Amino acid sequence: MRAVFLDIDDTLVDFTSASRAALTAMIGRSDMWSLWERITDEYVGRVVDGELDYPTMHRRRTAAFLDALGVAVDEADAARFERRRAAGMRARFRLFDDVLPCLTRLRANGLRIAAVTNASGNHQRTKLEDLGLSPYIDHVAIAGEVGAAKPDPLIFHSACAAVDCEPHEAMHVGDRLRTDAVGARNAGLQAVWLNRAGAAESVPEGVTAINSLVELADHVEYSVAGTIVPAPR
Repeated sequence: MRAVFLDIDDTLVDFTSASRAALTAMIGRSDMWSLWERITDEYVGRVVDGELDYPTMHRRRTAAFLDALGVAVDEADAARFERRRAAGMRARFRLFDDVLPCLTRLRANGLRIAAVTNASGNHQRTKLEDLGLSPYIDHVAIAGEVGAAKPDPLIFHSACAAVDCEPHEAMHVGDRLRTDAVGARNAGLQAVWLNRAGAAESVPEGVTAINSLVELADHVEYSVAGTIVPAPR
């Protein structure tokens, strides 16, 4: 193994908690998160397809969400709402407790580290910098810049090229079973699903499931040392 790739949101950064809290503060209710996620996924897909840039996506996504709540806004109103929501979210971003110890151990084992994300490059690079992660990251692969989003093999292979390794020499870790782990497996990488919540879901063949990044560091050190890796759960 020569490299470890990591998703960012909900793998390194507690994104969902921050985003849900910011949205709740803006609309005064906490039951609209699933609607927000569905609309966001739709509009992010348009960015990856080249139909929208990220600033336009953010405004239109927010306008579509508010419209679904029965609140008609123009683009300027949507932009103001989005700026306030995003600021509230950024103020709430936190690393999971296991992130820095894990990255330190990966570095100590001589591994290259890349972040592989479907979100906006500007937002993600700022997030990595603000939270002190940039010194650990050799490369950031952004779906909108690569022209392909996870689980497309292209984004994984672009990260391999950037850190000069073959797919089988890299491991990708993320919190989404299909998007991250199965996508990485299908691209020829070692695939790890970070199941922090302990979801009772069947783990596909060729995917390793872990509950924390402490387990990831252990798993990597077994692999680097050439010893027998404990069987995936």
